[in-house]
Amino acid sequence: MITLTKVSKLFRTGKGSSDTIRAVNNVNVEINKGEIFGIIGYSGAGKSTLIRMLNGLETPTEGSVIVADKEISKIKGAKLRKARQEISMIFQHFNLLWSRTVQENIAFPLEIAGVSKTERTKRVNELIKLVGLEGREKAYPSQLSGGQKQRVGIARALANDPKVLLCDEATSALDPQTTDSILELLVDINQRLGLTIVLITHEMHVIRKICHRVAVMENGQVVEQGPVLDVFRDPQEQMTKRFVQQVTEPEETKETMDHLFERFPEGKVIQMTFVGDHAESPLITKLVRNFELDVNIVQGKISQTRSGSYGTLFIHLDGTEDEMLRAIEFVKAQQVGVEVITHA
Repeated sequence: MITLTKVSKLFRTGKGSSDTIRAVNNVNVEINKGEIFGIIGYSGAGKSTLIRMLNGLETPTEGSVIVADKEISKIKGAKLRKARQEISMIFQHFNLLWSRTVQENIAFPLEIAGVSKTERTKRVNELIKLVGLEGREKAYPSQLSGGQKQRVGIARALANDPKVLLCDEATSALDPQTTDSILELLVDINQRLGLTIVLITHEMHVIRKICHRVAVMENGQVVEQGPVLDVFRDPQEQMTKRFVQQVTEPEETKETMDHLFERFPEGKVIQMTFVGDHAESPLITKLVRNFELDVNIVQGKISQTRSGSYGTLFIHLDGTEDEMLRAIEFVKAQQVGVEVITHA
């Protein structure tokens, strides 16, 4: 559905200047039809520039961008406007028309496309029901909550029955509960309509919740990409590990570890990672029964991804060196990841 090949984007630093900034650098990404693909990175990583190249708002300096069989990076004018009808976008700050009602906002792209009033009304009513805004048809944006505004934005983006939906930090302005409701709506739309969704975010929670695959960006480059569960299980790059820790490790993990090392200088602290069915295995019970060790659970967390469970558990082992090493090897044999934590 979407192919980016050796895509780079350079910007000049100032008027008349020969100096350039490489916002996107040699990116290669393939996005399948009907999947939810996440692009994650901190501010300045290049993800916003990348997503704007998918609908022709930016043109790559190098490389090609193909969306729905059209090379967006090469077409202009009427052909680009026609192609954009199949590529819709929702935004962090909604970008609604404040003088128009919910109905009128959703109808706006249909008016531009020359759809008849009868067909517009029918389509708008379908979309209002799809995004759960029944009863708010006549309301103005100023009368809506943040979540409701974003639902209007989603409905408007779906008006022309696009093949691709781009989401530019679509939940960043929302509270956690509202964020989850919007993410659930996107999943529902993806499943009902078979819509390909590309979203950019700096929050791993968003990736974990709804994405099939993810690309991690840093300094304009995609430093890592793959199925979400694989990235959670075995992050390769330091940047990816930082994002995964947003979800898998509570904020107080380091503080807890430091306190534990002070209280119990002997023994070992190990971090165990579980994937899929292994996240529900009674591993601690087996350790207690089979080894002459004191086992203290420090903290842990299980997270759900679209492809299965991912869990982390920190435990403290105390016993003889040989017995602790035997226990660690036993854990590894259960297809559970193990890392011995050292006191930094």
